[in-house]
Amino acid sequence: MITRKEFIKTYINYFKSKGHKEIPNSNLIPENDPTALFIIAGMQPLIPYFTGERHPQGKRLVNVQRCIRTIDIEEIGDAYHHTMFEMIGNWSLGDYFKKEAIEFTFEFLTKHLKIPLDKLAITCFKGDKNIKKNEDVSKIWESLGISKERIAFLKENWWGPAGTTGPCGPNTEIFYWKPSSKAPKKFDPNDEKNWVEIGNNVLMSYNKDKLKKLTKLKKKNIDFGGGVERTLAVLNGFNDNYLTEIWQPIIKEIEKLSGKNYKNNKKEMRIIADHIKAATFMIADGITPGNTDQQYILRRLIRRAIRNLRKINVPILKIDATPKIAKIVIKIYNDYENLQNNKEKILSELKQEEDKFQKTLDKGLKEFNKMCSDNKIDSKECFLLFQSYGFPIEMIKELAKENNVKVDEKGFCQECKRHQELSRTASEGKFKSGLADNLEQTTKLHTATHLLLEALKIILKDESIEQRGSNINPERLRFDFSFPRKLTNEEKQKVEDLVNTQIQNSCEILKEEMSPKKAKTQGACGIFNKKYGDKVSVYSIGNFSKEICTGPHVKNTCEIGKFKIKKETSSSSGVRRIKAILE
Repeated sequence: MITRKEFIKTYINYFKSKGHKEIPNSNLIPENDPTALFIIAGMQPLIPYFTGERHPQGKRLVNVQRCIRTIDIEEIGDAYHHTMFEMIGNWSLGDYFKKEAIEFTFEFLTKHLKIPLDKLAITCFKGDKNIKKNEDVSKIWESLGISKERIAFLKENWWGPAGTTGPCGPNTEIFYWKPSSKAPKKFDPNDEKNWVEIGNNVLMSYNKDKLKKLTKLKKKNIDFGGGVERTLAVLNGFNDNYLTEIWQPIIKEIEKLSGKNYKNNKKEMRIIADHIKAATFMIADGITPGNTDQQYILRRLIRRAIRNLRKINVPILKIDATPKIAKIVIKIYNDYENLQNNKEKILSELKQEEDKFQKTLDKGLKEFNKMCSDNKIDSKECFLLFQSYGFPIEMIKELAKENNVKVDEKGFCQECKRHQELSRTASEGKFKSGLADNLEQTTKLHTATHLLLEALKIILKDESIEQRGSNINPERLRFDFSFPRKLTNEEKQKVEDLVNTQIQNSCEILKEEMSPKKAKTQGACGIFNKKYGDKVSVYSIGNFSKEICTGPHVKNTCEIGKFKIKKETSSSSGVRRIKAILE
């Protein structure tokens, strides 16, 4: 049996031996990146470097990254979908390409993980009117011992771009035969019951523009990704991810709390285990339950877990169930310092949300049962359950399905369009236009956030203010920062004026690469813990601002335009939010 820690250590050490530098595991909230509410893939923090920017750690990188995806929330409850998961990744930024990438992957799987050759199969890009069939990729695999019958060419083997524009390319996936029986001679990629994907090399060699035209990148990149949970299960001979050592202690705790066994309550217990694990990681990374953005997703996960705890008769009010389960999660992932350092906060937030939902849950369920008499939940009733009783939209649909009752979803969408759009966007983990596209207007707004952060520190006379998140598109910036109270109108105006003064001063933006220690000594903005590698990129805006960042930025502040604050509100406890535009 191979454990999670052993698997990760083997992977990282192997790629270090091939000249890769290990980069840190990033916070779940994208830093200076508007492309998604969460980090949904290991490559996401590296997007600027695929398009030409130089990474301070070099051209060969490796890491394991915690990720959140809620696109598959309806699938949670099966054997292998997860909301929070870890992704192993190795990258070449304009260094090695197809041959070396495939050879590295093959050697790691067969020599270091000891996977038998006859248990592997491959998919390659079939080609289309623009790009030819990847027969050269197939030949590389064949030279390593993979037979032609085990290689399938698929049209869908194309990755990206992440947004509407950006780097993209064909990909080649690696599949593993799960059963103990001998794998068939010919690979059938549609046989999802027996073949499971354990890794994917994206051959990132093209760029797609706004007109959907593909042009070759000046530098070709490799982006490999693989799921820790899924790979760990297949390596240990399990057809169910929840039987591995990273899930079993959580399942055992749920069995203990409920007095029921996993075998007869798989779906409910999987949902509970998955959602509480995801919630634990989210709270550790600074997210608290609420009604907007990441906060809404967190609340939705906790409440869905509570609903399933009640379904298996866990006496939640008596035993503080969600904190008890979270303690097990924290114990399993004791190599994550942010979980250990935020343990009390995690347990407190879960307890508060659990208590809050319990107060309205029974009343809401009674109201729901009354509504069922007409065999239909209309849009106003649906909105009442959502707004007054705190029922997440997905929970209303689940209850309706269990009671054979129809829900007027179309009417609800009209009544609650803002909430539904939030849920859809977050659930898809959808990349929106923003820094990933390197659009000119977005780049200007991103540079403006550097000025805004420094202006807030100066005007509010508080050097402890930190950025807590940002979301930028070509129309506006949204900037979250730590501060305990509402800004006065005078303070907002002074902040706006100070930012515009720096813009009018035509300050040059200078990029330097240095060690985190040197950056700290020089007064650069950043949270100095183990999140940084040996080198970081530091952007200085004249003598006004100095901040660790991945860019992109304008060359001179005079390019930005006039900065205008449109709104300042509360984001969560101790966090304020500013929305601003450029005129």
